[in-house]
Amino acid sequence: MRIFDPHSHMISRITDDYEKMAVAGIVAITEPSFWLGEPRKYSGTFYDYFDHITNFERQRAAEYGIQHFCTIGVNPREANNTELAKEVLERMPEWFQHPSVVAVGELGFDLITDEEELILRKQLEMAFEADLPVMIHTPHRNKLEGTERTIRVIQDMKLDPAKILMDHNTEETIQVSKDNGFWCGHTVYPGTKLSPERATAIFQEQGAEMMLVNSSCDWGPSDPLSVPRTIWAMRRQGFTEETIRKIVWDNPIDFYSLSGKVDLKPGWE
Repeated sequence: MRIFDPHSHMISRITDDYEKMAVAGIVAITEPSFWLGEPRKYSGTFYDYFDHITNFERQRAAEYGIQHFCTIGVNPREANNTELAKEVLERMPEWFQHPSVVAVGELGFDLITDEEELILRKQLEMAFEADLPVMIHTPHRNKLEGTERTIRVIQDMKLDPAKILMDHNTEETIQVSKDNGFWCGHTVYPGTKLSPERATAIFQEQGAEMMLVNSSCDWGPSDPLSVPRTIWAMRRQGFTEETIRKIVWDNPIDFYSLSGKVDLKPGWE
């Protein structure tokens, strides 16, 4: 089965991981912009990073037959430095036209501050002006509070939830994300997010419509094969191949195709 991992931070991974992903059936990935562990201090470091994920990582993935897409944005962990964030936003649209940029993100809340909301609103406005979908990062702490505040911002701005992926859902947030019409991402990540079994239980309860699963593999304890492992868990629970394919292939294609830049086809062919 072909697999599309819709959220993987490959700048943090060694080249061997691309080989392992390819062997496991992963043929497409999306790499969202994120912080690098240490907050950046200069706008130029963001621009170099945007160049890296739109160029070098795309080439590295292609060597293993993996199509690499990415998203561009100021991560909420760096949104509290509003002066720097605003400076980055001034030039950020230059990357929106790149053929690999399929969304703006990941955006949202971390500490759930007014400064983060200011930068979130600015980036949401930029995304919809550019006719690009949006990837939202739901916070690690106070997840439900941050998710609900994000939803209030989106509703206040009268934005279409069908163009927004609410990512890193857990049992705590999935219902509010689904009920408000968003695409729903689920991260299988050891320790701090979901296990394959917990993600599978959510899909059993909620169904496959507008549901995605990802690895979010980065520099922390994480697994670039989280999506294949979740497929295995779904098979053990009796999911049909059609349902599995919808979650790990069709839905990521359908969401990122809103950018007009994805040439992958849903279904078996």
